Amino acid sequence: MKLVITIDTEEDNWGGYDAKEYTLANILKIPALQDLFDRFSVKPTYLITYPVATDEGSLSILRGIQEGNRCEIGTHCHPWNTPPIEEEKTEKNSMLCNLPSDLQYKKLNVLHETIRKNVGVAPRSFRAGRWGYGRDVAKNLHALGYKIDTSISSYTDWTCYHGPDFSDASPRPYRFSLDDIFREAPGGPMAEIPATVGFLQRDFSSSNALLKKLSRKPVSKLRLVGILSRLRLLNKIWLSPELSDAKNMIKLTKRMIKNNYTLFNMSFHSTSLKAGLSPFVRTEEDEKEFLKRIGDYLAYAKDEGIQSSMISESTDLV
Repeated sequence: MKLVITIDTEEDNWGGYDAKEYTLANILKIPALQDLFDRFSVKPTYLITYPVATDEGSLSILRGIQEGNRCEIGTHCHPWNTPPIEEEKTEKNSMLCNLPSDLQYKKLNVLHETIRKNVGVAPRSFRAGRWGYGRDVAKNLHALGYKIDTSISSYTDWTCYHGPDFSDASPRPYRFSLDDIFREAPGGPMAEIPATVGFLQRDFSSSNALLKKLSRKPVSKLRLVGILSRLRLLNKIWLSPELSDAKNMIKLTKRMIKNNYTLFNMSFHSTSLKAGLSPFVRTEEDEKEFLKRIGDYLAYAKDEGIQSSMISESTDLV
């Protein structure tokens, strides 16, 4: 069993599609996070945006970790601040998958080459900002030499934000062909390692079908989702310290082990390392609790014999 940790390593400006300048104060929190990872022999994957990849202070921190073979550097594309900026800055266009394929490629190529030049590595793993992933994105990634995508958030529908619908995608990693990015194709040229989202109930498919059915109903029916969750009859859990406490992340992992899953992908944003920069961590107490959640989960994973690896080292389980 393996654990990968994928971190959207980005500027402070949460949702700042029209920002003229970007700050990067949260990156200063990464050394403390990395110290926590080092204590548990964890090698995370930092997926970095263009503002991070062009800031010398941020680069010096990340290069120091990467050069010590303590992490992997991957790519995280925010189209609204990745040149060339040829599109109108709207919520719809903040999803990379909604842009013309040629513009997607140009942005991805600029970001890829910037990371290669400034970090000294050619990234091979990718996550789309705001989960804005689709077939054209995959084709463009493949053309640039990427081997792994981690843009799918299992059992989650982003269409209300002009994004993709992953509501039928399970958290099980798979290889795929470029003709159908959602279907397993053994020997396919790329691997998908979804951000882990699942249920505490045994049958993920049935739980997901019920959740989808209830989610289409009026507000009164949506309240039933909350009731079922409190009764422990329908519990959707993210393997993320932003949305779940350590207890529920551990419960989810135990359920997935029983269901014969062997690869788990914890995900979060670097902005959650500093109070006030993300909706998940608002106070200094939240900030401390956030790191504690990660540490408590890593202690469990170590005791369980779940080994950590950089995402590019995990494809033997795909």
